[in-house]
Amino acid sequence: MLFIKPRISFILPVVIAICVLTACEKKEKKDMRAVLNLQALAFSDVPAWEKDQHKAALDAFAVTCARFLKSKKTGDLDKDDARFGTWDDWRAICQDLTEAHITDDQDARLFFETHFTPHRVLADDEKDGLFTGYYVAELSGADVETERFKYPVYAKPDDLVMVDLGLFRDDLKGRRIAGTVRDGRLYPYADRADIETKGLGDVPVLLWADDPVEVFFMHIQGSGRVRMVDGSTRFIGYAGQNGHPYTAIGKFLIEMDAVKKEDMSMQAIRTWLNDNPDQSAALMNKNASYVFFHELTQDGALGGEGVVLTPERSLAIDHTYYPYGLPFWLDAPHPTVPNQRLQRVMIGQDTGGAIRGPVRGDVFWGYGADAERNAGPMKSEGTLVVMLPKK
Repeated sequence: MLFIKPRISFILPVVIAICVLTACEKKEKKDMRAVLNLQALAFSDVPAWEKDQHKAALDAFAVTCARFLKSKKTGDLDKDDARFGTWDDWRAICQDLTEAHITDDQDARLFFETHFTPHRVLADDEKDGLFTGYYVAELSGADVETERFKYPVYAKPDDLVMVDLGLFRDDLKGRRIAGTVRDGRLYPYADRADIETKGLGDVPVLLWADDPVEVFFMHIQGSGRVRMVDGSTRFIGYAGQNGHPYTAIGKFLIEMDAVKKEDMSMQAIRTWLNDNPDQSAALMNKNASYVFFHELTQDGALGGEGVVLTPERSLAIDHTYYPYGLPFWLDAPHPTVPNQRLQRVMIGQDTGGAIRGPVRGDVFWGYGADAERNAGPMKSEGTLVVMLPKK
């Protein structure tokens, strides 16, 4: 779930995917400075292209098109990379989509083939990269604190200052910090341990939850769907972060011999936390990062693009390499179905702090327990093809 550009996630999703193994973290560092290279292909070169459910992919792209059509921007879609086409290119494609009235997979596939050219994505000269998964956590909540509902979900504090360092120096592009100002100086904000033990005083509490582990996973994922005691449902999303780096707590369980490296997953972490309530707070506090939320008005989780995400069709990408809204072809092993591959069109509608590199992605699986079962174990090596407007 989901916070730096390498990315800030608004869902999570930011959402944010969990890289629970140190090998994953090492790969992120290697890919962060890679050069994005593109090799033009034909659609006949894309494995299993004709087998996808293209109508579902086009529906997800239509959500992005609504944003493109509303925009009055001109020039290149990405001011730093003209390869992605212009705002006018993308608006023309989206205008065609609004007039096409596509109802089946075949016509949707022909729409992609008519308007786009596929390009193999390479990080330097490497075509393989890491793909993880994320989801929207679900938890139970109440408007007032009770003996059962006693774990706060905080709104963004008024004294939290979030700084985009790239605005000050070009060599710091994509890096962000956060803190609080005292006597004209920026100081680090309280870390997770301080917030959990001391609270945040006058900072508003959006709601009270009944399970600290579920709140912790919502912080990782960056958003949540909350079942309130009155029977209503609320969506809450990422509003800010305390500026401390995210630390994957799975590595500590491996060091403690509590979980074997080969068995590490989101579910393994959750099981250990639930089975060891007397030690769970100390372990969770090793991740100093803390996320603040706001209530969402739309019925669904928002990605970094600012649009509602589509389960199994929205992809978090490294926004330092790509503008939002591009269609990608993902080819990677399915995380839970043996001998099956994820080969489908995904739309780059989100981003996240752990998503670094040109061949790197985070699949949005949706909501609740079923989505978690796929997102948790996903650490797949795969490839990406990006679709760019035909010239």
